Amino acid sequence: MKKFPLILFSMVLSIGLWNPSEACTRVVYKGPENTVITARSMDWRDEIPANLWIFPQGIDRTGQTGPKSVKWNSKYGSIISSSWDIASADGMNEKGLVANLLWLGESQYPKFDGKGNKKGLAISLWAQYYLDNFATVKEAVEFSRKEPFVVVSDYIPGTERFTTVHLSISDATGDSAVFEYINGKLIIHHDPSYTVMTNSPVFEEQLALNNYWKGIPGTVMLPGTNRAADRFVRASYYINAIPKTADSRTAVASVFSVIRNCSVPYGITSATEPNISSTRWRAVSDQKNLVYYFETVFTPNTFWVDLKDFDLSPKGKVMKLDLSNYKTYNGKSNTDFKESVPFNFLGL
Repeated sequence: MKKFPLILFSMVLSIGLWNPSEACTRVVYKGPENTVITARSMDWRDEIPANLWIFPQGIDRTGQTGPKSVKWNSKYGSIISSSWDIASADGMNEKGLVANLLWLGESQYPKFDGKGNKKGLAISLWAQYYLDNFATVKEAVEFSRKEPFVVVSDYIPGTERFTTVHLSISDATGDSAVFEYINGKLIIHHDPSYTVMTNSPVFEEQLALNNYWKGIPGTVMLPGTNRAADRFVRASYYINAIPKTADSRTAVASVFSVIRNCSVPYGITSATEPNISSTRWRAVSDQKNLVYYFETVFTPNTFWVDLKDFDLSPKGKVMKLDLSNYKTYNGKSNTDFKESVPFNFLGL
């Protein structure tokens, strides 16, 4: 065997032996006439209740890490998908910036000194911070390279699982970036070509695996398991293979087809591979038209929300779309949102 296939085999073996409990996939579609659409699946071993929230501009926030918390006032309004109503897992702001949190078992965050000079940001607010403060990937990356705060993680409430995630962002121009904390250091991957992200291994190794598969025609063979590396390859192939169109109905349908192809059927479990988790919900963000599409495995249809139709000014209200108890919505669902007290982000 040649050297590179040996390296590839070693990487794939390490993925198979890696033992995270959660998995997700994220893809970015770029078509003509500034058509940009980002999709993601939320794969989780257990139930992970989600609700949709509208947050207007002008909300005062704190990083929830005590006296040394970073503080800010939201510059942009956004729509987000919450996890347990303690964190923002996914969302899009009024400028078309999309943020997605995905599991990454290899994550190691810096040590946070509550009495030190660095400000802290609870991991529950990581995605929300970017949605609140940035319109483009470029400005977000430039800001982040200065490392003005430390992302602080903790255990998922009621479990013995330490939260380890990485963050992807994309914007209305098609630019993209991935943020990972590896060995306590922030690693930023910034390039418009970074249109796919899954879980393990770290993003640099995901790119290496994908380069190998580029030499094998997708019409001949694609890896078909539920593992993160295989989902990455399938997502990368299909997001580039589907037709490029400015027709939003066709483009959204195509992107949904890709993210469903990379989903894990509900109820799939494996005692020997606990890294395989069932898909719980999928979100598709149309960054040109500012429409957020959503579907869960327990409801029979996809619904959507037009962000432009909400008052996102500082005078606007916090609004919630309740998805508990298998509530089902049809088509455009703006009017189903209800004014609500915002949830409290989980902190230290």
